[in-house]
Amino acid sequence: MEKAPFWQRKQLHEMTHEEWESLCDGCALCCLHKIEDEDTEEVFYTTVVCHLLDEDTCQCTRYEERTKLVPSCVQLRPEDVSEFHWLPPSCAYRLIHEGEPLPEYHPLVSGDKGSLIESGMSVLNVYEIKDDEIDHDEELVEFVMEEGIIFRG
Repeated sequence: MEKAPFWQRKQLHEMTHEEWESLCDGCALCCLHKIEDEDTEEVFYTTVVCHLLDEDTCQCTRYEERTKLVPSCVQLRPEDVSEFHWLPPSCAYRLIHEGEPLPEYHPLVSGDKGSLIESGMSVLNVYEIKDDEIDHDEELVEFVMEEGIIFRG
């Protein structure tokens, strides 16, 4: 009998660093700037993406040093899974945490690193502008997305 893949056998906190990193499908939706309502803690996505995004590969151009270069960049860690409510519902970390299967377009399922971008489920289909192209963070509110726009599937 064939062994189930690691993401079906392990909880997030049980994964090795390599397994954890491989769960990221590379959608870069977490690289979109977000606004949180301080009263309700509701998170609103904007169409403003980090300036470190490579528009061809949908990957961070400075991944290893991103949190030093962009202090607001969030480094996802297994011990923080209870705070993953802000991640898009399509995010593999959130799906695994909630006991859901990975979608067919996820590279671990499809075996193809390009399947996510081909599926249309990446930030490349929703962002309008990079954060270094706006003058102030206060302008972010002008770029708030319509509810559900990135969560089609």
